[in-house]
Amino acid sequence: MKIYDELVARGLIAQVTDEEEIKELINSGKATFYIGFDPTADSLHVGHFMALCLMKRLQMAGNKPVVLIGGGTGYIGDPSGRTDLRSMMTPEIIQHNCDCFKKQMERFIEFGADKAIMVNNADWLLKLNYIELLREVGAHFSVNNMLRAECYKQRMEKGLSFLEFNYMIMQSYDFYHLYKNYGCNMQFGGDDQWSNMLGGTELIRRKLGKDAYAMTITLLMNSEGKKMGKTAKGAVWLDPNKTSPFEFFQYWRNIGDADVLKCIRMLTFLPLEQINKMDKWEGSQLNEAKEILAYELTKLVHGEEEAQKAKKASHALFAGGTDDSDMPTTDIAEEQLIDGVIGILDLMVVCGITSSKSEARRLIQQGGVFIDDAKVKSIDHNITSEQLKNGVKIRKGKKTYHKATMTFHR
Repeated sequence: MKIYDELVARGLIAQVTDEEEIKELINSGKATFYIGFDPTADSLHVGHFMALCLMKRLQMAGNKPVVLIGGGTGYIGDPSGRTDLRSMMTPEIIQHNCDCFKKQMERFIEFGADKAIMVNNADWLLKLNYIELLREVGAHFSVNNMLRAECYKQRMEKGLSFLEFNYMIMQSYDFYHLYKNYGCNMQFGGDDQWSNMLGGTELIRRKLGKDAYAMTITLLMNSEGKKMGKTAKGAVWLDPNKTSPFEFFQYWRNIGDADVLKCIRMLTFLPLEQINKMDKWEGSQLNEAKEILAYELTKLVHGEEEAQKAKKASHALFAGGTDDSDMPTTDIAEEQLIDGVIGILDLMVVCGITSSKSEARRLIQQGGVFIDDAKVKSIDHNITSEQLKNGVKIRKGKKTYHKATMTFHR
């Protein structure tokens, strides 16, 4: 099976500009393509994961990836899919985040001569002269068309700043610059980027009289239509210091039955023949499929050794074992206790097991919270400093485990 047909079979392709041309280019390994990553944090997260996997698949098929780090567009902020203005970052934070991204990407993408290259749009966007840009690029954008774009529609009701309104022009200019300087003939991105990507292909056509292509990847949504990659603590990060390999493993191990085969198909590198056989799995076999998914993705992100450790720790916990060495742990500070105790509601929020005290209260009232395997019967339950010194194991439902500890400073 050629790479394009495999992408279709895995359910990865959402929209394409010119299917036959794109199919020919990537099947023959002649695509020089880019995917952009704005440095909005100091780690990539699960939302970026599918783009990285796509980049890896295309590189394995002989195509050349251009990783674009948005050191310049990071000054503006992408309004797509947001209801508020992104916080403004300092140049130092943007540069730090760019450096963190590069380290993580090197686990997925092979960089080097005639392989993948990494560029930072700060190198050309920050040098632009405003009047020159208006004359060179502004004349080719219709405000009417821009306002109809999906990426702006959602923001029009709450207010769209002129700063963000420029984002499409900046992203389009990136594609134009990469086409001229690197022969980059294709752009890939999330489906929420479609309007921005079309802006780039149109700018290249108008300025250079050349054809460039765009393809969007299906967004990773669960069966309820919500974006995947979020927990009570927030995003699921690829940085092991922000989301431990065990937490990462458990996130995928605990996804819904309806989502597991879709995720295996879209995110793992297992052969399609093997995945297609799993389509008939049901009941307890779906738990096996979830473990396969969790193991494969943890191995991709954190390496085989960490994947094995996470799997072993997961087995120990599900079997009622005591091996909690790889369990996610929160160290409670002495000042978070009052008279030597901390309430269970506060503890669950501090540990990120729930996002609020009201959620924790509801779970306890429903009988879904356990401390060291004993059911918590009261929302007024307290944990002492002595218990924390020895380590307290908290369980939410059947699948979410967390350890709370306390380091005493003499």
